[in-house]
Amino acid sequence: MQVPTLADMHELSRDDARRLVVRAQLLDADRPGDVVEVAEQLAAIKIDPTATIAPSEQTILWSRIGWSYEPGQLRKAVEQDHLLFEHDGHFHAGSLLPARVARMQRHVFRAQAAQWLAANARFRADVLAALRAEGPLLAAQIADTSQVAHASESGWYGSNQVPRMLELLARAGEVAIVGREGRLRRWDVAERAFPRDLPELDYDDAGRILDQRRLQAAGLAKQKSPWTPVGDAGEPARVEGSNWKWRVDPAAAAALADDAGGRVAILNPYDGMLFDRPRLKELFEFDFVLEQFKPRAQRVFGYFAHPILVGDRFVGLLDAQLDKKKETLEVNAVHELLGFDDEEREMVHAEIRDLAEWAGVGVTGLE
Repeated sequence: MQVPTLADMHELSRDDARRLVVRAQLLDADRPGDVVEVAEQLAAIKIDPTATIAPSEQTILWSRIGWSYEPGQLRKAVEQDHLLFEHDGHFHAGSLLPARVARMQRHVFRAQAAQWLAANARFRADVLAALRAEGPLLAAQIADTSQVAHASESGWYGSNQVPRMLELLARAGEVAIVGREGRLRRWDVAERAFPRDLPELDYDDAGRILDQRRLQAAGLAKQKSPWTPVGDAGEPARVEGSNWKWRVDPAAAAALADDAGGRVAILNPYDGMLFDRPRLKELFEFDFVLEQFKPRAQRVFGYFAHPILVGDRFVGLLDAQLDKKKETLEVNAVHELLGFDDEEREMVHAEIRDLAEWAGVGVTGLE
């Protein structure tokens, strides 16, 4: 690999680095038009059922698209138009299916999972046979014929072994999620779920494609990061005041001069913008801690506080929950991390009201 020279290195101010990340995450003033545009830029949209206001996949899309986004648009894009697909806790851009399948089909399981699959070979065959004969099916519609139960120390899995088997088979590209009934997933065999004419990719080529798309979504990432692994994608960069070695998406760097400006964004705690905590602290000086799993007495900002971005700065956190019976968004607190001026406070409050309107409720507790 050729070592970059100083002339090849992108030099970024801290302001430019933050703006680049915000734009890559579609959180600047130039909002995307629809679900597919968001998915193709972000590559993946996190799915999580925690819904103090709305599930993560819904608020992630609302935070980008705004008032015109309706929850049914996501389901249509996944289940009818097949422009997105669900895998491993995310909705992924449809254009990444060939690369994802190439990696799935050569997936190497860790020792514990491999041993459990080997001990349950007959169970594995039974699950696949049931799906081929009767699918698509919910996990509850498939018989548990396991020979060996998985001892779940975390308590994540119950006694029924079918969900675990389905998830492992999905990682291996043998089954896939083809839709949902509420929060329940419908499964089918991969040969029906995936297009038959899907392009075949080399394992390493698929990895390079995924690295590039992760960098596209990040805009800027530490060169060797377990949080945002981008390999050798993009080009080397240096950020003012940072000792990290960075990789930058050259298209994003070239577009920095075309600045649409910033806006207010209220982010679900599982938003991809927040996932890389070290990068968040290094570039934005924002040390975000999700307090969902802390004892109540140790919480400072609330059970599921939503970070508030204004321009390229995280200025506060919204502690609120939806009360469906009262048809209201109850605001417990708007924590001002940097101190708002009057204009910022009005902008933030306006965005909270927009969030409530999108959810179809009023607002209480907002001054």
